[in-house]
Amino acid sequence: MDPIYPLVAAMVVSLILYQVNQRRASPVLAIFNRWLRWLIFGFGLAKITLDFGWSDRPYWVLSAVFLLGYSLIETVYRWLEIKAVSLSPIPLFPRFAVNSSGDEWPTQPRLLKERDWLRQTGFKSVQSLRAEIAPSIYLRMSVYERLEGNVRVQILFLPQPGGNIVMCASFLSQTEDGTRYVTDNLYLPFAGFYPENWLVDRNPWRRSLSSLLRRHEARLALESEALRTWEIEPLADLNAQQHALEQVNTELGFLFPHHEREEYGKMTSEGRYRVWKEAWSLNYFGRSARYF
Repeated sequence: MDPIYPLVAAMVVSLILYQVNQRRASPVLAIFNRWLRWLIFGFGLAKITLDFGWSDRPYWVLSAVFLLGYSLIETVYRWLEIKAVSLSPIPLFPRFAVNSSGDEWPTQPRLLKERDWLRQTGFKSVQSLRAEIAPSIYLRMSVYERLEGNVRVQILFLPQPGGNIVMCASFLSQTEDGTRYVTDNLYLPFAGFYPENWLVDRNPWRRSLSSLLRRHEARLALESEALRTWEIEPLADLNAQQHALEQVNTELGFLFPHHEREEYGKMTSEGRYRVWKEAWSLNYFGRSARYF
C-alpha cells in the first residue's frame, strides 16, 4: 500500500487532536499528538525523499534515519529550553500568598464540574493561594479538605497559550509518624529529590479527581499507621513544602547553592539531565522517569 494514504490520515487525525486540545487542554491528548507528529515527520520525509529521487535507500531505512533525526532535534530543543529555565529568574519553588483577587476558580464548565464533585464528595474549600512566577503572571491554587480532616487536595491551575487552563491536583495525607503521602497528576517534569518521609506517586494519566482520589485511598489502605488530621493552614504548609524541596535538592546536588546561581543558573548539569530525561518520559509515555 502506498504510504501516502496512512500519512494523510495521520495528518488529519493530528490536526483534529490539536483543535480538540485547544479547548480541552488535555496532557493525554498532547501525548498522542506528539507520537503522531514524530511518525508523520519520519515517514513523511522518507516518502518525499524517495519521490524526489534524493536517495535510493530503502523506505524503511530513510524512515528510521528521519525518526532518529527528529529525536535529536527535539533533544537539542528541550536541552536549550531547560537551560533557559535554569538561567531565567522564574523560581523553581515559588512562594505562595493568599489570593484575595476573587479569581479563586476558573469559570470553564469542565473545571466547574470538578469543583462540584469536590463539594458533593465532602470536601470543603480551605484557602485560595497564588504565586507570582513573572511580572503579572500567577500560578493559582485552591486548597480543599475532606470533612474528616485527614485528606487535603491542592488544585493547581496552569495557564496555557490561547487562554486555556490545565487543572492538576495533589492529594495529601500524613500519618502519626510523620510520613507524608502525596498522590498527584502533575505532568510537568520535576526530576528532583523528595524528603525521606515523603511517599510520592505521580499519575499524569489520571485526569479526573475521582480517579486520583481512589488511587490515593488505595495507597492509604496499605498504611498501618493512623492518619493525622491537618492542623497547619495550607499556606504555611505549602511554603514549608517548597522550602524543604529546595533545601534537599540543593544538598543533593540537583540545584546550585544560592551564591552560585547568578553565575551558573539554578540547576546543575546533573539536574538539567534529570529534568531532560523526565520531560522526555512524561511527554511520550506520561510516566515519571523514576518509574523506568
